[in-house]
Order: sequence, then C-alpha cells, then structure tokens
Amino acid sequence: MNQELNDQELFRRRSLETLREMGINPYPAAEYPTNAFAAEVKETFQDDAPRRDVVMAGRLMGRRIMGKASFAELKDSTGRIQLYISRDEICPDENKDMYNVVFKKLLDIGDFIGVKGYVFRTQMGEISVHVSEITVLSKSLRPLPIVKEKDGVTYDAFSDPEARYRQRYVDLVVNEGVKDTFIKRTKIFNTMRQFFNERGYLEVDTPVLQPIPGGASARPFITHHNALDIPLYLRIANELYLKRLIVGGFEGVYEFSRNFRNEGMDRTHNPEFTCMEIYVSYKDYNWMMNFTEEMIEKVCMEVNGTTEVPVGDKIISFKRPFKRISMIDAIKEHTGIDITGMDEAALRDVCKQLGVETDESMGKGKLIDEIFGEKCEGNYIQPTFITDYPIEMSPLCKRHRENPELTERFELMVNGKELANAYSELNDPIDQLERFQEQLRLSEKGDDEAMYIDNDFVRALEYGMPPTSGMGIGMERLIMLMTNQSTIQEVMLFPQMKPEKQVKSQEQTEE
Repeated sequence: MNQELNDQELFRRRSLETLREMGINPYPAAEYPTNAFAAEVKETFQDDAPRRDVVMAGRLMGRRIMGKASFAELKDSTGRIQLYISRDEICPDENKDMYNVVFKKLLDIGDFIGVKGYVFRTQMGEISVHVSEITVLSKSLRPLPIVKEKDGVTYDAFSDPEARYRQRYVDLVVNEGVKDTFIKRTKIFNTMRQFFNERGYLEVDTPVLQPIPGGASARPFITHHNALDIPLYLRIANELYLKRLIVGGFEGVYEFSRNFRNEGMDRTHNPEFTCMEIYVSYKDYNWMMNFTEEMIEKVCMEVNGTTEVPVGDKIISFKRPFKRISMIDAIKEHTGIDITGMDEAALRDVCKQLGVETDESMGKGKLIDEIFGEKCEGNYIQPTFITDYPIEMSPLCKRHRENPELTERFELMVNGKELANAYSELNDPIDQLERFQEQLRLSEKGDDEAMYIDNDFVRALEYGMPPTSGMGIGMERLIMLMTNQSTIQEVMLFPQMKPEKQVKSQEQTEE
C-alpha cells in the first residue's frame, strides 16, 4: 500500500536504523526460549513461595520512566503483566545504553521484547517481573491505536467496525475481549467434535470445487479449470457428498464445511461461511431433534457454564427440551390463515392479503417460505423446532409418513433466525429425480437459486441408501448466540470486505 509516512512512522524507522548502528538486530532469527505466560504467573504467584525465575516475551504496551528505574507493561498471548526495570540491574557494567538509549528512547509501544527476571509483588500489591535482561525481538513500525481513558471517557478507541474487521490483527491487540470470542469459537468446534466422536461418527472431507453446486438452493461462485476446460463451482453445501458416503456404508459422517454463496452481505450473511453437516444411518428427524437439542445444550454449558445466555437485551435458554410446532400451524398462529392444500394461485392471494412481496419466479415453496419469513420467523426467540415443511420447499427431504403433501423436516429457530436445518433424508431415487426435475422447471421460470440435477447422486441412491437423518447448522450463527454478538463479522476473523480505497501519494496525484 503506497502512502506517505507520518511523523510517528518516520521516528520509528529512525529508531530502527539506530538499533542496527548499535549492533542490535531488531529482527533476530534465533529462538527466544520462554518458560512462562502472564496469566499463569499472576494466577499461581504466592508471596511465601520460593523465588521464581521467568523468561517471558510479548509486546511492550506501556511505559512509565522514573529516572534510574521504570515500570512497563508486557502483553503476551494470555494477558498483561507489569515489569519493573532498574537501570543498574539490566546494565551492570559501565555502559548504560540498554537502559538510557534502547529502553528509554528506541523502544516504542507495540515492539516485541523478551525479558528475564523473577516474579515479585510491588509495594502497591501488583504482581510484577523484576527484569534483569531485555532483548529486542521485533520492532513495530506503525503505532498502535492505544485506547486511553480519562475521567471515565475513552479516547482514541479503535472502534470503527470497518477498520476493526479489515485490520483484525490490530483489533486483537488493542481491544480486550475480541480474542475471547475466537477462543470460544474454537471451543464450540471442539465440543461438537467430541460430541460426535464419542458416538462413533467419522469426520470427513468433501470437495470444495464441484462440477454441480448441489445440496442447497443458492447462487454459486463459478470458476474454470484450465486443464479439463470445464466450469467448476465453489461448494454451496456438502450434503450430497456426505450422503454418498452413507450409501458407501459409513454409519455416521460429519464435516465442518467451508461454503461459498454468491449472494449479499449483511449482519448475518457472509459470502464465505462455515456449516457443520452430519448424517446418521437408520435415524429419522424425530431422533435428530433430540440429538440436536442435546448437542446445543452441551455446547452452551461447555462455553458459558450455564444453559442461559444473554443475546442482546434477551436471555435465551438452551435447556432442553425445545418447543416444537409445525410450519402450517406456525403460519396459522401468526396470520390466522390455514394454508393447508392451497395451490400457487391461492398462496399468491394470501401473500397479497398479508402484504408479502412476491415475483413470478416463485413457486409454492418460495411463496410459503416468504410468508413464514415475513410473518412468523421473527417471533421465535426461544429455541423452537419448526417442523413438517410443505414438499415444495424441501427437494431433498423424505415425504411425511402421515401426509404426503408435507416432508419430515425441521428448522431450529433461535432469536428469530434459522440456526439448524434437518431432514429424514429422501432415499427414493425415483422420487428424488422427480424433485430435481421440478427444481429445473423453477430454474426455467427464472429462479436462480433452484437446484441443479445431479445425476450421479441419483445413481448413488439407485444403489441403495439406508434410512438416514441429516442435520446442518450454521456455525457462525451458533457462535454469535453463544458469544452475544449481533453481527457475523464479529465472529469471523477475516470477514469479506469491500475493496479498500487506496491512498495516493503526492507523486501519483501529480502524475
């Protein structure tokens, strides 16, 4: 990125050169053998214990120079700890440059340093490190936007969302609590893996580049493979590949799948996201509802230590069992209209009556989905399973055993949004092909999210797939709930951003 250097950046580069002139490498290659971390040192310190010698490393985050002795603050991956630095302690010989020049003048906030010393408690009661040696480990050439507080007012906060997401590396350094969100993210993944593995299900990998973008209704990203001279699509879902593995004889398989959908970005959508999908043989959607609520309750307990979590101004309880209601009953409950048996024309009239916008490309499934989304979805704050979707909405789902106009499907709604989606999986290859053909007709009407026909998947079903239930869960939405975040960007380390505006130098402007 071309831009003119400001005074601070010029000052740091001059300090860099001075260090080199003094024979100090500002970017040494040798290992620095640390043996302690800030959080652990402070948690385990005991006043009456034998002296503990430590070697620590991290960023210099603060400094108070007081003549021959100073205090500083070191931040490592676990937290912050105070340093006590005496000139005569770190410079035992006549040359006092390491203190008078390097520490006082050439080191800057944000620089990485290593320190050796011992742990003690100051007269003010703060656990600190009495430093006997300082090593420069990496010079920072840009000043950090250090947050300052005075009289209860915060200054210079690095709080602009676009800057924070674009420069997550800075956000993680200066904004307390950001790292905790991503530590919890990993804990959620690990808890789910443990939950599945203990039941004997196998984690697998499926293709990201696919010849047919199947398993969901979404607009794909398209690329081109030069050697084969064919178009390929970034994965919108991994469902059809996982079900091929059930055909192949696995009892249960799951995958944390990075998916890509060429659609809009907002507070709950990113073009690239993570979905967990699991498929288990000889199960149905009723079993999967019990399995899902058990898993989510366990995740909540492991991450937060309770089944009740704050989400905005609400408290949501993930204590099972969750409420269950059919989609048709939900629509009737919130609109007073029973859509049972209605054809496309009647549903269009209902949409018009309710003020729900439609277009000519929408079939019965999309119309029902619009009604539910506009009039019902936002009402389900506490975890609720919406069950028994009309068949037009679920081209990969088994027909309901009691009503062939419906399917054995549920979506888990939490805080007014879909969190999980599950089926008794369709394993009738003839029925599956007919459903794909209906999706093709919707595509010809202009629905650019309709599914493609996957003939190889139909062929796999023709070899026989056992009764199976599958469930997918949007990981970012789950993490948002468990960490009380209101936007998907807060739970993704590097969310998709608009291109950054380039700052032109004076020479470029004159050209």
